[in-house]
Amino acid sequence: MVARISLDRPEYFINRESSWLEFNRRVLEEAQDRNNPLLERLKFLSITASNLDEFFEVRLAGLLQQIEDGYNEAGPDGLTLTEERDVIARFTHELVGDQYRCWNEQLRPEMSERGIRVLSLAELDSRGRSFIEEYCEKELDPLLTPITVDPAHPFPRVINKALCLAFLLRRRRRASMTYTGVVTVPRALPRLVRLPSEGTDDFIFLADLVAFHAARMYKGYDIVSAAAFRVTRNSNLYLQEEESRNLLESVRTELHNRRKGDAVRMEIESDADPEIIERLRTNFALESWQVFPTQGPVNLSRLFNIYEQVGHAELKYKSFVPRELRLTAKSQDLFEELRRHDILLHHPFDSYDAVVSFIESAAADPRVLSMKQTLYRTSEHSLIVPALISAAERKEVTAVVELKARFDEASNIGWARDLEDAGVQVFHGLVGLKTHCKLSLLVRRDPDGVTRRYCHIGTGNYNSTTARIYTDLSLLTADPDVTDAAHDVFSFLTAYAEHPNYGPLLVSPVDLAEQCLSLIAREAEHARQGRPGRIIAKMNALLDRNLILALYRASQAGVEIDLIVRGICALRPGVRGVSDRIRVRSVVGRFLEHSRIFYFQNAGDEEIYTGSADWMPRNLYERVEVLTPVQDTLLRERIRREILEVYLADNVKARRLQPDGSYVGVAQMNAGRRRAKLRGFNAQEFLIALAEGKASLADIPHAAEPSPGRRQKLRL
Repeated sequence: MVARISLDRPEYFINRESSWLEFNRRVLEEAQDRNNPLLERLKFLSITASNLDEFFEVRLAGLLQQIEDGYNEAGPDGLTLTEERDVIARFTHELVGDQYRCWNEQLRPEMSERGIRVLSLAELDSRGRSFIEEYCEKELDPLLTPITVDPAHPFPRVINKALCLAFLLRRRRRASMTYTGVVTVPRALPRLVRLPSEGTDDFIFLADLVAFHAARMYKGYDIVSAAAFRVTRNSNLYLQEEESRNLLESVRTELHNRRKGDAVRMEIESDADPEIIERLRTNFALESWQVFPTQGPVNLSRLFNIYEQVGHAELKYKSFVPRELRLTAKSQDLFEELRRHDILLHHPFDSYDAVVSFIESAAADPRVLSMKQTLYRTSEHSLIVPALISAAERKEVTAVVELKARFDEASNIGWARDLEDAGVQVFHGLVGLKTHCKLSLLVRRDPDGVTRRYCHIGTGNYNSTTARIYTDLSLLTADPDVTDAAHDVFSFLTAYAEHPNYGPLLVSPVDLAEQCLSLIAREAEHARQGRPGRIIAKMNALLDRNLILALYRASQAGVEIDLIVRGICALRPGVRGVSDRIRVRSVVGRFLEHSRIFYFQNAGDEEIYTGSADWMPRNLYERVEVLTPVQDTLLRERIRREILEVYLADNVKARRLQPDGSYVGVAQMNAGRRRAKLRGFNAQEFLIALAEGKASLADIPHAAEPSPGRRQKLRL
């Protein structure tokens, strides 16, 4: 009798924070990859810096807060909070070192060769020097406030992520003492100032101009040394929702406090005087590991400004035109088309205009009686919000606006007020739960006299800007079962009218987790009974312990499992006797992978779900999320062939998660298996070509990723 393996052991789980940092390393690899266009590589580098900002502001800040409050329990991976902090310290310092090597040794020299130069003060010619002198006098100086720290002038309250310069100053009349000077670099000016030049695109960092101008600000002092620095603060919102009389005002107040949260990191130029570093470190109450020397410009995320300001189309991804939704000849409008069949859109390869049109046309259509909409994140120049405002003049309009969408709180407060002023019924979801589901529901009296509901269910936000750079799915349907359930979800959001279930929809925190566990268990039972068992799940993150254990049990039962997880993955694949049949891949490329798809073979009677939820505790228990079954046979076939099969075949941008928690490129693995002659297949590029009519499904190669000790074709 074979001994039963205990699955709930720390060695079978990967640390959450390590997994997130591994994801950011994969983004950095895109910046290092010379096969990518040069300016796109610059953009990837800036994204890694922006990602790291949020990691410190939210994840590390929360962890340090827990430690300070006396918590030090171990997670599923066995690491205590202090051990996790130490892992983060090592990993982040290594990652920052790699970021600056990428900038100094690769991107900056290669850009200079192509005529895009970031110059230092010493590299300026006479024309450039004359320009910065005039710029400092006319543009910079009026916005600067030099401060010298002394008993009458306390250290200024440096706001979150503000770029500053620190100075060691010696008063000429009292040369025995040194003072600390601080100047905040004005946010009203570009961090990279464009210089007058011919034949090249030349820039200089604004911080360098502040340093250049310092002598004029600190008259009567000798400047001993100077260094740019930047402090990252705890940006979590600490809300007591149950005690709040007005959630909107509570969020607004907390947003003001966020700018002044506890410091969790300081970046400072690596050649800074040790005395400056120590004075700043002490002032911000940081430990030594929280100080990050930078071998170049403080705040690499600002390099994105170069990408936006220069042309050089040859150094960027080639633009493409997404497919537009075409109605059949029998349909007069989108609503008639939806009465015939469901519509599936795969963004950005399918244009997001169809979703905007669904809402805009409903707003203008006198046959539409009411509209209901969730809003989590939307674009600054949203077309959807004005449509809802316009519709409120003639019909019942309800909007559920999530005020706690991280870093979009301020804009959502603004949208909520605009909608309320226009007569829209605005709700802010349920106490203690974020509203993350992506739902739009219309009630229409059709020409045949029948009143019907029409629904959009998405995986992405109602944001036409990010819809061009995120991969997402949109399902448009008039299916009565689905639309009736969506109506009940809105009742849940506006009145806390909770049903035992919302079938056919899976809704968290009601039954989504339970139903997913049941679907995995059913697949395991099929395998135990000798029937084929197969699971493919595509998501942003996999972290929930119960679902991971269920996947381990399914693997032990004989279910073949492929997980396409963009970011965090706490599941450890390829462990003998535990996860032999589980393969995990991450695809990082031109577009941010954001769609969620869950495929269950179900002994041939396959089921596919899509929606807003990842397999993370926050999605399953702390948010209102919706997954919908894809009922249409042709749409299920499209998802299998055109999406899942394509991503499983990728051997260019895909990396495989190893049992030790590291990621190895599939191309590198294939080369190691003497399969270097395999044709390179990039999933996202293929989907662009497919949208443009330049490729067909016949071009998809077989995805052959063998399990340990066996080879198995994974084509669906």
